[in-house]
Amino acid sequence: MDKVRVLAPSGMLGAGWDHATVERGIALGADVISIDGGSTDSGPFYLGAAKAKTTAKAVARDLRSLFTAAAGAGIPVIVGSCGTSGTDTGVDWVAGIAAEVLAEEGLDLKVAKIYSEQDAAELKEHLDAGRVHPLPPLGELDAETLESCTHIVGAMGHEPIVEALRAGAQVVLAGRATDTAVAAAYPLMRGMPAGPTWHAAKIVECGGQCTDNPRTGGVLATIDAAGFTIEPLDPSAACTPILVAAHMLYETANPFEMREPDGTLDVREAEYTAVDDRIVRVTGSKFHVADQYTIKLEGARITGYETMSFSAIRDPLVLADIEEWAALMRALITQRVGQTLGLADDEYAFDLRLYGHNAVLGALEPESGPPREVGVMLLVNAPDQATATAVAKIANPLMLHLPTPAMDYLPSFAFASSPAEVERGAAYEFVLNHVVDCAPADLFRLEFEEKTHA
Repeated sequence: MDKVRVLAPSGMLGAGWDHATVERGIALGADVISIDGGSTDSGPFYLGAAKAKTTAKAVARDLRSLFTAAAGAGIPVIVGSCGTSGTDTGVDWVAGIAAEVLAEEGLDLKVAKIYSEQDAAELKEHLDAGRVHPLPPLGELDAETLESCTHIVGAMGHEPIVEALRAGAQVVLAGRATDTAVAAAYPLMRGMPAGPTWHAAKIVECGGQCTDNPRTGGVLATIDAAGFTIEPLDPSAACTPILVAAHMLYETANPFEMREPDGTLDVREAEYTAVDDRIVRVTGSKFHVADQYTIKLEGARITGYETMSFSAIRDPLVLADIEEWAALMRALITQRVGQTLGLADDEYAFDLRLYGHNAVLGALEPESGPPREVGVMLLVNAPDQATATAVAKIANPLMLHLPTPAMDYLPSFAFASSPAEVERGAAYEFVLNHVVDCAPADLFRLEFEEKTHA
């Protein structure tokens, strides 16, 4: 093939799109459909609990759009990071939905599943052999950290996906994968150069985010020996050189480089040219193959159990010095929890966030002056749910009526729910930001589903 066209309908499976945009991509000659099924953007819960961020009906809707379009065109569909975090449970969850959709549509497609979940005991062998290395800002890994994780995944590159495609897969459902590997796999398999392929994959990873109207749908990337072009799937949207170039700023520490398992994309010499008022051509992208192939590990563990309380303040006297009020609240919660529950400071933790004042930026907030209204979020973390809720209940009267020292009356605030205490269950944190020296397929397992017959 002298060129490969990659259709990226959206930045995430389950986000939804107008099916007409996918049909337009097929009409423009798409050779493959690729889409990311997850991310770490929404925090560690989805990996720690192995649960999906999206709802099954939304995933089914999107898969129906992709499967019917791809089957009609005879092209493959690739989904990465299934079930949000790419755990084995996530892959099986998406595979189950896919099977139902294929059966309902009477489609007979060969489905491959690539599992990326890692066993802590096997990783300890890599650790002991000196094959595990930290990425900043984390330090050296220890076995106890591996054992504390509820789930660990490895972020695969394009190679396991290519293996599935070469084995005849028409639908590839991959566990955790780099966002770009999902789009790069088919072009690389078809002989497209690594520089333009990885750069194009980076630009299309979020669908229409590189266009002037991301709400209208995805994009089509056409990769050839010298570069690639990007075109929106909706005729009313446009790509511009600035918008396309700017996407290299997205989720990268260095806007000129991006590391993949097998090397580094280098766009320092890339040139972005407007083909017309809505299509952009990119040339000059390079890829430097690494001396050592590595797979990045992601792991999450339970940090405790959380209970949340949320109250709203409109009292102007409290809002006139909300920082003083918050400091008093923190001091009284600590005092009363110690007196009533007998808990030391290191036996629980709580966070008081003032939405409408500085909850987002904290000390970096540039605005000054009293806010008009503030939402007060109390988030308690403790070793067990009962303790977290008990602390929140200790704070309940304060969240409802706490005056400032200068006030001679009890103000009333507004709880957002009844009961005021909302038990959030287990809380998680990311604890792995490390890479493993390995071969491309060492940490992943490929299986094929039984074909669904019409």
